[in-house]
Amino acid sequence: MAGPTGRGGSLGAALNDLLRSQVTPRHRLSSYTAKHWHAQLSQLTGTRRGYQVLQDAGLGVTTQTLINWLSDPDYNVRRSYRDIIHTAYENAAIVPAEPIPDHVKDGQFEISGLVKTGDDERERGNRRAAPLRIDGSRGNWAALAELWLADELTDDDFEDHFIDDVIVADIGEGTDGWEFPGASYSVELR
Repeated sequence: MAGPTGRGGSLGAALNDLLRSQVTPRHRLSSYTAKHWHAQLSQLTGTRRGYQVLQDAGLGVTTQTLINWLSDPDYNVRRSYRDIIHTAYENAAIVPAEPIPDHVKDGQFEISGLVKTGDDERERGNRRAAPLRIDGSRGNWAALAELWLADELTDDDFEDHFIDDVIVADIGEGTDGWEFPGASYSVELR
């Protein structure tokens, strides 16, 4: 049974594509576009979650003060309060990434494309050579998970950590390390 597939120029791009098809990355809600402190405060005070985010950001004012601010967009609000409102707004606008699910970390990966270890360089996943099969459950996913949650998992970082923390953990260093010098890769998760 075929599973989800990621495709990309580099191995890291294909892996990132595959992961994004399985789990929601960190992203900004499209409804959070206000620039002025008053519009941001109005949007935040429109929901219970918004009030909580304001409180978490450290906005400690009375209900009457909020009413005064909301009733007059030209009200002279101190810079420190405007900064707190802006921080709360940005915090509410960003939805954190979902963690990498176990079915990905424990999955069987099939990598098709040019694979090199030592002097052995060949195209994998065609009629002459099976895809490179990797058991993800043997890998150490901690660094990848940390970068993913922080929204700092670049294609290059993904490739480097996948090689060092997942491929090497499953099948070893190879003849002289693993390289993926090709122009296009496909990664299937089973």
